[in-house]
Amino acid sequence: MAVASALLMEFIDSTALSTALPTLARAFSVDPIHLKLALTSYILALAVFTPASGWAAERFGARRVFMTAMVVFLVGSALCGLSRNLEALVASRILQGAGGAMMTPVARLIVVGSTPKERLIRAMGWFTMPALVGPLVGPPLAGLVLSVADWPWIFYLNLPIGLLGMTAVMRFVPKGQPTDMGRFDTLGFLLSAVAISGLVVVAETAGLSLLPPWAQMGVLTLALASGWLYLRKARTTPKPILDLGLLKYRTFRASLLGGVFVRLGIGASPFLLPLLLQVALGWSPLKASMVTLGTGVGVLIARPFAAASLKRFGFRTSLAVFVTLTALLTAAPGFFTHGTPMLLMAGALFFGGFARSNQFIAANTIAYADVPQDKVAAASTLSAVAQQVGLALGVSFGGLMLHLARGGGAALTPDRFTWPFVAIGVVTLLALPVYLRLDRDAGAEISGRVRSPIPSPLAGEGGPRSGSGEGSKTLPAATDS
Repeated sequence: MAVASALLMEFIDSTALSTALPTLARAFSVDPIHLKLALTSYILALAVFTPASGWAAERFGARRVFMTAMVVFLVGSALCGLSRNLEALVASRILQGAGGAMMTPVARLIVVGSTPKERLIRAMGWFTMPALVGPLVGPPLAGLVLSVADWPWIFYLNLPIGLLGMTAVMRFVPKGQPTDMGRFDTLGFLLSAVAISGLVVVAETAGLSLLPPWAQMGVLTLALASGWLYLRKARTTPKPILDLGLLKYRTFRASLLGGVFVRLGIGASPFLLPLLLQVALGWSPLKASMVTLGTGVGVLIARPFAAASLKRFGFRTSLAVFVTLTALLTAAPGFFTHGTPMLLMAGALFFGGFARSNQFIAANTIAYADVPQDKVAAASTLSAVAQQVGLALGVSFGGLMLHLARGGGAALTPDRFTWPFVAIGVVTLLALPVYLRLDRDAGAEISGRVRSPIPSPLAGEGGPRSGSGEGSKTLPAATDS
Protein backbone atom coordinates (compact mmCIF):
# COMPACT_ATOMS: atom_id res chain seq x y z
CA MET A 1 0.00 0.00 0.00
CA ALA A 2 2.93 2.34 0.68
CA VAL A 3 4.33 2.08 -2.85
CA ALA A 4 0.83 1.85 -4.35
CA SER A 5 0.11 5.35 -3.04
CA ALA A 6 2.59 6.74 -5.55
CA LEU A 7 0.97 4.80 -8.38
CA LEU A 8 -2.46 6.06 -7.34
CA MET A 9 -1.12 9.61 -7.61
CA GLU A 10 0.23 8.86 -11.07
CA PHE A 11 -3.02 7.34 -12.38
CA ILE A 12 -5.21 10.11 -10.97
CA ASP A 13 -2.90 12.72 -12.52
CA SER A 14 -3.05 11.15 -15.99
CA THR A 15 -6.82 10.69 -16.10
CA ALA A 16 -7.51 14.09 -14.52
CA LEU A 17 -5.36 15.86 -17.10
CA SER A 18 -7.40 14.39 -19.96
CA THR A 19 -10.55 15.90 -18.47
CA ALA A 20 -8.82 19.30 -18.16
CA LEU A 21 -7.49 19.53 -21.74
CA PRO A 22 -10.22 21.88 -23.06
CA THR A 23 -9.76 24.13 -20.00
CA LEU A 24 -6.01 24.25 -20.59
CA ALA A 25 -6.57 25.15 -24.25
CA ARG A 26 -8.59 28.18 -23.19
CA ALA A 27 -6.10 29.14 -20.45
CA PHE A 28 -3.13 29.03 -22.85
CA SER A 29 -5.07 30.43 -25.84
CA VAL A 30 -3.96 27.59 -28.10
CA ASP A 31 -5.71 25.26 -30.51
CA PRO A 32 -7.18 22.33 -28.52
CA ILE A 33 -5.50 19.88 -30.91
CA HIS A 34 -2.08 21.15 -29.80
CA LEU A 35 -2.86 20.07 -26.23
CA LYS A 36 -2.07 16.50 -27.29
CA LEU A 37 1.55 17.53 -26.63
CA ALA A 38 0.74 17.53 -22.90
CA LEU A 39 -0.17 13.85 -23.15
CA THR A 40 2.48 12.58 -25.56
CA SER A 41 5.37 14.36 -23.81
CA TYR A 42 4.63 12.47 -20.60
CA ILE A 43 4.19 9.13 -22.37
CA LEU A 44 7.38 9.71 -24.36
CA ALA A 45 9.36 10.29 -21.16
CA LEU A 46 7.98 7.02 -19.80
CA ALA A 47 9.10 5.14 -22.92
CA VAL A 48 12.60 6.67 -22.86
CA PHE A 49 13.42 6.26 -19.16
CA THR A 50 11.66 2.99 -18.28
CA PRO A 51 14.49 0.77 -19.64
CA ALA A 52 16.92 2.25 -17.09
CA SER A 53 14.67 1.65 -14.07
CA GLY A 54 15.59 -1.97 -13.36
CA TRP A 55 19.34 -1.38 -13.58
CA ALA A 56 19.11 1.75 -11.40
CA ALA A 57 17.06 -0.04 -8.73
CA GLU A 58 19.56 -2.88 -8.46
CA ARG A 59 22.60 -0.62 -8.61
CA PHE A 60 21.52 2.06 -6.10
CA GLY A 61 18.81 0.29 -4.09
CA ALA A 62 15.11 0.09 -4.92
CA ARG A 63 13.88 2.32 -2.08
CA ARG A 64 16.39 5.07 -2.82
CA VAL A 65 15.51 5.11 -6.53
CA PHE A 66 11.78 4.99 -5.75
CA MET A 67 12.00 7.95 -3.35
CA THR A 68 14.05 9.93 -5.86
CA ALA A 69 11.48 9.18 -8.55
CA MET A 70 8.67 10.43 -6.31
CA VAL A 71 10.55 13.68 -5.65
CA VAL A 72 11.10 14.20 -9.39
CA PHE A 73 7.41 13.49 -10.08
CA LEU A 74 6.26 15.95 -7.40
CA VAL A 75 8.62 18.68 -8.62
CA GLY A 76 7.29 18.14 -12.14
CA SER A 77 3.70 18.35 -10.82
CA ALA A 78 4.41 21.67 -9.08
CA LEU A 79 6.02 23.08 -12.24
CA CYS A 80 3.01 21.94 -14.30
CA GLY A 81 0.76 23.99 -12.03
CA LEU A 82 3.05 27.01 -12.38
CA SER A 83 3.18 26.79 -16.19
CA ARG A 84 1.73 29.73 -18.09
CA ASN A 85 2.15 28.48 -21.65
CA LEU A 86 2.10 25.20 -23.53
CA GLU A 87 5.89 25.00 -23.89
CA ALA A 88 6.42 25.22 -20.13
CA LEU A 89 3.71 22.63 -19.51
CA VAL A 90 5.28 20.18 -21.98
CA ALA A 91 8.71 20.58 -20.37
CA SER A 92 7.21 20.01 -16.91
CA ARG A 93 5.31 16.93 -18.15
CA ILE A 94 8.58 15.47 -19.45
CA LEU A 95 10.06 15.89 -15.96
CA GLN A 96 6.97 14.24 -14.49
CA GLY A 97 7.34 11.36 -16.93
CA ALA A 98 11.00 10.84 -15.99
CA GLY A 99 9.87 10.33 -12.38
CA GLY A 100 6.89 8.19 -13.35
CA ALA A 101 9.08 5.95 -15.50
CA MET A 102 11.03 4.93 -12.39
CA MET A 103 8.07 4.67 -10.00
CA THR A 104 6.00 1.82 -11.45
CA PRO A 105 8.74 -0.73 -12.39
CA VAL A 106 10.72 -0.09 -9.20
CA ALA A 107 7.58 -0.33 -7.07
CA ARG A 108 6.91 -3.75 -8.57
CA LEU A 109 10.46 -4.82 -7.73
CA ILE A 110 9.97 -3.66 -4.12
CA VAL A 111 6.75 -5.65 -3.71
CA VAL A 112 8.09 -8.82 -5.33
CA GLY A 113 11.40 -8.63 -3.46
CA SER A 114 9.93 -8.07 0.01
CA THR A 115 6.89 -10.37 -0.08
CA PRO A 116 6.94 -14.12 0.75
CA LYS A 117 5.95 -16.19 -2.27
CA GLU A 118 2.88 -17.62 -0.55
CA ARG A 119 1.53 -14.07 -0.09
CA LEU A 120 2.63 -12.62 -3.42
CA ILE A 121 -0.70 -12.96 -5.23
CA ARG A 122 -2.52 -11.11 -2.45
CA ALA A 123 0.19 -8.44 -2.32
CA MET A 124 0.05 -7.91 -6.08
CA GLY A 125 -3.72 -7.54 -5.82
CA TRP A 126 -3.24 -4.57 -3.50
CA PHE A 127 -0.39 -3.27 -5.63
CA THR A 128 -2.50 -3.17 -8.81
CA MET A 129 -5.46 -1.51 -7.06
CA PRO A 130 -4.43 2.01 -8.24
CA ALA A 131 -4.86 0.85 -11.84
CA LEU A 132 -8.52 0.25 -10.98
CA VAL A 133 -9.19 3.14 -8.61
CA GLY A 134 -7.27 5.85 -10.51
CA PRO A 135 -9.45 5.88 -13.66
CA LEU A 136 -12.55 5.93 -11.43
CA VAL A 137 -11.40 8.79 -9.19
CA GLY A 138 -9.47 10.92 -11.70
CA PRO A 139 -12.20 12.22 -14.06
CA PRO A 140 -14.82 13.18 -11.44
CA LEU A 141 -12.12 14.66 -9.21
CA ALA A 142 -10.88 16.80 -12.10
CA GLY A 143 -14.43 17.84 -12.95
CA LEU A 144 -15.06 18.83 -9.34
CA VAL A 145 -11.77 20.75 -9.07
CA LEU A 146 -12.40 22.64 -12.30
CA SER A 147 -15.90 23.60 -11.13
CA VAL A 148 -14.65 25.21 -7.88
CA ALA A 149 -10.99 26.16 -8.55
CA ASP A 150 -8.52 26.95 -11.32
CA TRP A 151 -6.76 24.27 -13.41
CA PRO A 152 -3.36 24.31 -11.59
CA TRP A 153 -4.98 22.56 -8.62
CA ILE A 154 -5.24 19.40 -10.72
CA PHE A 155 -1.46 19.17 -10.43
CA TYR A 156 -1.17 20.61 -6.91
CA LEU A 157 -3.36 17.78 -5.57
CA ASN A 158 -0.42 15.44 -6.23
CA LEU A 159 1.67 17.16 -3.55
CA PRO A 160 -0.16 16.03 -0.38
CA ILE A 161 -0.73 12.54 -1.81
CA GLY A 162 2.94 12.26 -2.74
CA LEU A 163 4.20 13.53 0.62
CA LEU A 164 1.99 11.05 2.47
CA GLY A 165 3.24 8.30 0.17
CA MET A 166 6.88 9.21 0.79
CA THR A 167 6.25 9.12 4.55
CA ALA A 168 4.71 5.67 4.22
CA VAL A 169 7.61 4.44 2.08
CA MET A 170 10.16 5.67 4.63
CA ARG A 171 8.21 3.92 7.39
CA PHE A 172 7.37 0.56 5.82
CA VAL A 173 9.59 -0.17 2.82
CA PRO A 174 12.85 -1.94 3.77
CA LYS A 175 16.16 -0.61 2.58
CA GLY A 176 17.52 -2.52 -0.38
CA GLN A 177 21.15 -3.44 -0.68
CA PRO A 178 22.80 -2.16 -3.87
CA THR A 179 24.29 -4.88 -6.07
CA ASP A 180 26.89 -4.83 -8.80
CA MET A 181 24.91 -4.88 -12.04
CA GLY A 182 27.91 -4.41 -14.32
CA ARG A 183 28.19 -1.58 -16.80
CA PHE A 184 25.08 0.21 -17.91
CA ASP A 185 24.39 0.05 -21.65
CA THR A 186 24.80 3.81 -22.00
CA LEU A 187 25.25 3.88 -25.77
CA GLY A 188 22.30 1.56 -26.29
CA PHE A 189 20.17 3.72 -23.99
CA LEU A 190 21.05 6.90 -25.89
CA LEU A 191 20.47 5.33 -29.31
CA SER A 192 17.10 3.89 -28.29
CA ALA A 193 16.11 7.20 -26.69
CA VAL A 194 16.91 9.16 -29.85
CA ALA A 195 15.12 6.61 -32.06
CA ILE A 196 11.96 6.55 -29.92
CA SER A 197 11.89 10.32 -29.35
CA GLY A 198 12.46 11.13 -33.01
CA LEU A 199 9.71 8.78 -34.16
CA VAL A 200 7.19 10.27 -31.73
CA VAL A 201 8.20 13.87 -32.54
CA VAL A 202 7.67 13.29 -36.26
CA ALA A 203 4.28 11.67 -35.63
CA GLU A 204 3.30 14.45 -33.21
CA THR A 205 4.12 17.29 -35.59
CA ALA A 206 2.82 15.69 -38.79
CA GLY A 207 0.28 17.90 -40.54
CA LEU A 208 0.21 20.60 -37.83
CA SER A 209 2.96 22.94 -39.10
CA LEU A 210 4.72 22.79 -35.73
CA LEU A 211 8.00 22.02 -37.53
CA PRO A 212 9.05 22.95 -41.09
CA PRO A 213 9.25 20.00 -43.52
CA TRP A 214 13.05 20.07 -43.62
CA ALA A 215 13.21 19.78 -39.82
CA GLN A 216 10.76 16.88 -39.82
CA MET A 217 12.87 15.05 -42.40
CA GLY A 218 16.00 15.71 -40.37
CA VAL A 219 14.41 14.32 -37.18
CA LEU A 220 13.07 11.29 -39.05
CA THR A 221 16.48 10.58 -40.59
CA LEU A 222 18.16 10.87 -37.20
CA ALA A 223 15.59 8.55 -35.62
CA LEU A 224 15.96 5.90 -38.34
CA ALA A 225 19.75 6.08 -38.24
CA SER A 226 19.76 5.72 -34.44
CA GLY A 227 17.40 2.77 -34.66
CA TRP A 228 19.58 1.06 -37.25
CA LEU A 229 22.72 1.62 -35.15
CA TYR A 230 20.95 0.26 -32.09
CA LEU A 231 19.91 -2.91 -33.94
CA ARG A 232 23.52 -3.50 -34.97
CA LYS A 233 24.84 -2.84 -31.49
CA ALA A 234 22.22 -4.97 -29.72
CA ARG A 235 23.40 -8.07 -31.60
CA THR A 236 26.81 -7.90 -29.94
CA THR A 237 25.81 -6.61 -26.48
CA PRO A 238 25.40 -9.31 -23.79
CA LYS A 239 22.62 -7.40 -21.96
CA PRO A 240 21.16 -4.75 -24.28
CA ILE A 241 18.87 -2.11 -22.80
CA LEU A 242 16.07 -3.46 -25.02
CA ASP A 243 16.44 -7.14 -25.94
CA LEU A 244 14.81 -7.41 -29.38
CA GLY A 245 15.85 -11.06 -29.56
CA LEU A 246 12.79 -11.81 -27.43
CA LEU A 247 10.63 -11.33 -30.52
CA LYS A 248 11.57 -14.87 -31.57
CA TYR A 249 9.02 -16.17 -29.03
CA ARG A 250 5.73 -16.48 -30.86
CA THR A 251 3.31 -15.55 -28.10
CA PHE A 252 5.45 -12.62 -26.96
CA ARG A 253 5.70 -11.32 -30.53
CA ALA A 254 1.93 -11.59 -31.03
CA SER A 255 1.22 -9.82 -27.74
CA LEU A 256 3.66 -7.03 -28.54
CA LEU A 257 2.57 -6.43 -32.15
CA GLY A 258 -1.14 -6.80 -31.43
CA GLY A 259 -0.81 -4.56 -28.40
CA VAL A 260 0.85 -1.81 -30.46
CA PHE A 261 -2.09 -1.80 -32.90
CA VAL A 262 -4.62 -1.69 -30.06
CA ARG A 263 -2.81 1.16 -28.31
CA LEU A 264 -2.47 3.05 -31.58
CA GLY A 265 -6.26 3.02 -31.63
CA ILE A 266 -7.35 3.45 -28.05
CA GLY A 267 -4.45 5.77 -27.17
CA ALA A 268 -6.31 8.59 -28.88
CA SER A 269 -9.49 8.20 -26.81
CA PRO A 270 -8.31 10.14 -23.71
CA PHE A 271 -7.46 13.02 -26.06
CA LEU A 272 -10.47 12.97 -28.40
CA LEU A 273 -13.25 12.21 -25.92
CA PRO A 274 -12.87 15.30 -23.65
CA LEU A 275 -12.73 17.54 -26.73
CA LEU A 276 -15.87 15.92 -28.12
CA LEU A 277 -17.83 16.25 -24.89
CA GLN A 278 -16.59 19.63 -23.65
CA VAL A 279 -15.83 21.53 -26.87
CA ALA A 280 -18.13 20.03 -29.51
CA LEU A 281 -21.09 19.25 -27.22
CA GLY A 282 -20.43 22.16 -24.85
CA TRP A 283 -20.59 20.15 -21.62
CA SER A 284 -18.96 21.21 -18.37
CA PRO A 285 -15.92 19.21 -17.17
CA LEU A 286 -17.95 17.76 -14.29
CA LYS A 287 -20.78 16.59 -16.57
CA ALA A 288 -18.29 15.09 -19.04
CA SER A 289 -16.45 13.26 -16.27
CA MET A 290 -19.68 11.59 -15.13
CA VAL A 291 -19.99 9.98 -18.57
CA THR A 292 -16.33 9.02 -19.01
CA LEU A 293 -16.52 7.38 -15.59
CA GLY A 294 -18.24 4.52 -17.41
CA THR A 295 -14.92 3.39 -18.90
CA GLY A 296 -13.31 3.01 -15.46
CA VAL A 297 -16.31 1.09 -14.14
CA GLY A 298 -16.14 -1.27 -17.11
CA VAL A 299 -12.45 -1.91 -16.49
CA LEU A 300 -13.15 -2.65 -12.81
CA ILE A 301 -16.03 -5.03 -13.53
CA ALA A 302 -14.06 -6.93 -16.19
CA ARG A 303 -11.26 -8.23 -14.00
CA PRO A 304 -13.16 -11.04 -12.23
CA PHE A 305 -14.45 -12.30 -15.59
CA ALA A 306 -11.07 -12.41 -17.35
CA ALA A 307 -9.73 -15.61 -15.80
CA ALA A 308 -13.01 -17.50 -16.33
CA SER A 309 -13.16 -16.37 -19.95
CA LEU A 310 -9.60 -17.49 -20.67
CA LYS A 311 -10.18 -20.88 -19.05
CA ARG A 312 -13.38 -21.46 -21.00
CA PHE A 313 -12.41 -20.16 -24.44
CA GLY A 314 -8.60 -19.93 -24.46
CA PHE A 315 -6.38 -17.02 -25.37
CA ARG A 316 -6.83 -16.93 -29.14
CA THR A 317 -10.63 -16.88 -29.09
CA SER A 318 -10.78 -14.42 -26.19
CA LEU A 319 -8.31 -12.06 -27.85
CA ALA A 320 -10.14 -12.21 -31.19
CA VAL A 321 -13.54 -11.53 -29.66
CA PHE A 322 -12.49 -8.79 -27.27
CA VAL A 323 -10.27 -6.92 -29.73
CA THR A 324 -13.18 -6.84 -32.20
CA LEU A 325 -15.50 -5.49 -29.52
CA THR A 326 -12.83 -3.01 -28.43
CA ALA A 327 -12.47 -1.71 -31.99
CA LEU A 328 -16.23 -1.26 -32.46
CA LEU A 329 -16.76 0.41 -29.10
CA THR A 330 -13.69 2.63 -29.54
CA ALA A 331 -15.30 3.99 -32.72
CA ALA A 332 -18.73 4.43 -31.09
CA PRO A 333 -18.18 7.95 -29.59
CA GLY A 334 -17.72 9.27 -33.12
CA PHE A 335 -21.50 8.99 -33.50
CA PHE A 336 -22.38 10.87 -30.30
CA THR A 337 -24.49 13.96 -31.00
CA HIS A 338 -26.46 16.55 -28.98
CA GLY A 339 -29.43 14.17 -29.12
CA THR A 340 -27.63 11.06 -27.86
CA PRO A 341 -28.87 10.11 -24.37
CA MET A 342 -26.22 10.33 -21.66
CA LEU A 343 -27.13 6.83 -20.48
CA LEU A 344 -26.41 5.42 -23.93
CA MET A 345 -23.03 7.21 -24.01
CA ALA A 346 -22.09 5.92 -20.57
CA GLY A 347 -23.19 2.42 -21.58
CA ALA A 348 -21.02 2.43 -24.70
CA LEU A 349 -18.01 3.60 -22.68
CA PHE A 350 -18.75 1.02 -19.97
CA PHE A 351 -18.77 -1.91 -22.40
CA GLY A 352 -15.73 -0.42 -24.15
CA GLY A 353 -13.82 -0.44 -20.88
CA PHE A 354 -15.01 -3.99 -20.17
CA ALA A 355 -13.84 -5.29 -23.58
CA ARG A 356 -10.58 -3.34 -23.44
CA SER A 357 -9.69 -4.67 -19.98
CA ASN A 358 -10.35 -8.29 -20.99
CA GLN A 359 -8.26 -7.82 -24.12
CA PHE A 360 -5.30 -6.34 -22.24
CA ILE A 361 -5.36 -8.92 -19.46
CA ALA A 362 -5.28 -11.72 -22.03
CA ALA A 363 -2.60 -10.10 -24.20
CA ASN A 364 -0.33 -9.15 -21.32
CA THR A 365 -0.57 -12.59 -19.73
CA ILE A 366 0.09 -14.69 -22.82
CA ALA A 367 3.10 -12.51 -23.64
CA TYR A 368 5.19 -14.56 -21.19
CA ALA A 369 3.90 -18.04 -22.07
CA ASP A 370 6.99 -18.97 -24.08
CA VAL A 371 9.54 -16.67 -22.43
CA PRO A 372 12.09 -18.47 -20.18
CA GLN A 373 12.08 -17.38 -16.56
CA ASP A 374 15.51 -15.77 -16.75
CA LYS A 375 14.32 -13.47 -19.55
CA VAL A 376 11.04 -12.35 -17.99
CA ALA A 377 12.49 -9.08 -16.64
CA ALA A 378 13.88 -8.12 -20.06
CA ALA A 379 10.59 -9.08 -21.70
CA SER A 380 8.67 -6.92 -19.22
CA THR A 381 10.90 -3.92 -20.00
CA LEU A 382 10.52 -4.30 -23.77
CA SER A 383 6.77 -4.74 -23.40
CA ALA A 384 6.47 -1.61 -21.22
CA VAL A 385 8.38 0.50 -23.75
CA ALA A 386 6.27 -0.82 -26.65
CA GLN A 387 3.11 0.03 -24.70
CA GLN A 388 4.18 3.63 -24.15
CA VAL A 389 5.33 4.13 -27.75
CA GLY A 390 2.01 2.74 -29.00
CA LEU A 391 0.03 5.08 -26.75
CA ALA A 392 2.10 8.12 -27.75
CA LEU A 393 1.70 7.36 -31.45
CA GLY A 394 -2.01 6.76 -30.83
CA VAL A 395 -2.50 10.26 -29.40
CA SER A 396 -0.57 11.71 -32.35
CA PHE A 397 -2.64 9.71 -34.83
CA GLY A 398 -5.91 10.82 -33.24
CA GLY A 399 -4.81 14.45 -33.30
CA LEU A 400 -3.82 14.21 -36.96
CA MET A 401 -7.16 12.61 -37.91
CA LEU A 402 -9.07 15.35 -36.08
CA HIS A 403 -6.95 18.04 -37.78
CA LEU A 404 -7.71 16.54 -41.21
CA ALA A 405 -11.41 16.09 -40.42
CA ARG A 406 -11.74 19.68 -39.26
CA GLY A 407 -9.86 21.13 -42.24
CA GLY A 408 -8.85 24.80 -42.44
CA GLY A 409 -9.36 25.55 -38.74
CA ALA A 410 -13.14 25.08 -38.75
CA ALA A 411 -15.06 24.81 -35.48
CA LEU A 412 -14.96 21.50 -33.60
CA THR A 413 -18.53 20.30 -34.08
CA PRO A 414 -19.69 16.74 -33.24
CA ASP A 415 -19.65 15.65 -36.90
CA ARG A 416 -15.91 16.47 -37.09
CA PHE A 417 -15.21 13.65 -34.64
CA THR A 418 -16.90 10.86 -36.61
CA TRP A 419 -14.01 9.96 -38.89
CA PRO A 420 -11.26 10.31 -36.24
CA PHE A 421 -13.06 7.82 -33.98
CA VAL A 422 -13.78 5.48 -36.91
CA ALA A 423 -10.10 5.68 -37.90
CA ILE A 424 -8.83 4.71 -34.45
CA GLY A 425 -11.37 1.87 -34.39
CA VAL A 426 -10.04 0.55 -37.71
CA VAL A 427 -6.44 0.74 -36.47
CA THR A 428 -7.42 -1.21 -33.34
CA LEU A 429 -8.95 -3.93 -35.52
CA LEU A 430 -5.57 -4.48 -37.24
CA ALA A 431 -4.62 -6.55 -34.19
CA LEU A 432 -7.23 -9.19 -35.10
CA PRO A 433 -5.19 -11.04 -37.79
CA VAL A 434 -2.17 -10.98 -35.46
CA TYR A 435 -4.12 -12.77 -32.72
CA LEU A 436 -5.75 -15.22 -35.14
CA ARG A 437 -2.32 -16.51 -36.10
CA LEU A 438 -1.84 -17.86 -32.59
CA ASP A 439 -2.28 -21.57 -32.00
CA ARG A 440 -5.72 -22.21 -30.49
CA ASP A 441 -4.02 -23.92 -27.53
CA ALA A 442 -1.57 -21.06 -26.96
CA GLY A 443 -1.05 -20.41 -23.26
CA ALA A 444 -3.11 -23.43 -22.15
CA GLU A 445 -0.86 -24.00 -19.12
CA ILE A 446 -1.52 -20.45 -17.91
CA SER A 447 -5.26 -20.27 -18.56
CA GLY A 448 -5.99 -23.79 -17.26
CA ARG A 449 -7.82 -24.70 -20.47
CA VAL A 450 -7.56 -28.31 -21.64
CA ARG A 451 -5.57 -28.63 -24.84
CA SER A 452 -7.35 -29.60 -28.02
CA PRO A 453 -6.26 -33.00 -29.40
CA ILE A 454 -6.45 -31.69 -32.98
CA PRO A 455 -3.64 -29.38 -34.13
CA SER A 456 -4.85 -26.02 -35.31
CA PRO A 457 -4.42 -25.34 -39.04
CA LEU A 458 -3.54 -21.74 -38.11
CA ALA A 459 -0.45 -22.77 -36.15
CA GLY A 460 2.83 -21.72 -37.70
CA GLU A 461 5.45 -24.18 -38.81
CA GLY A 462 8.48 -24.98 -36.74
CA GLY A 463 9.46 -23.89 -33.26
CA PRO A 464 7.96 -24.94 -29.97
CA ARG A 465 4.21 -25.08 -29.46
CA SER A 466 2.86 -21.84 -28.05
CA GLY A 467 2.40 -21.95 -24.33
CA SER A 468 4.93 -24.69 -23.72
CA GLY A 469 7.82 -22.42 -22.83
CA GLU A 470 10.17 -23.11 -20.02
CA GLY A 471 8.84 -20.39 -17.76
CA SER A 472 5.13 -20.74 -18.52
CA LYS A 473 4.07 -22.33 -15.24
CA THR A 474 5.58 -19.82 -12.87
CA LEU A 475 4.54 -16.46 -14.28
CA PRO A 476 2.12 -14.09 -12.55
CA ALA A 477 -0.67 -12.59 -14.59
CA ALA A 478 0.22 -9.23 -16.06
CA THR A 479 -1.83 -6.06 -15.89
CA ASP A 480 -2.02 -3.08 -18.19
CA SER A 481 -1.88 0.52 -17.11
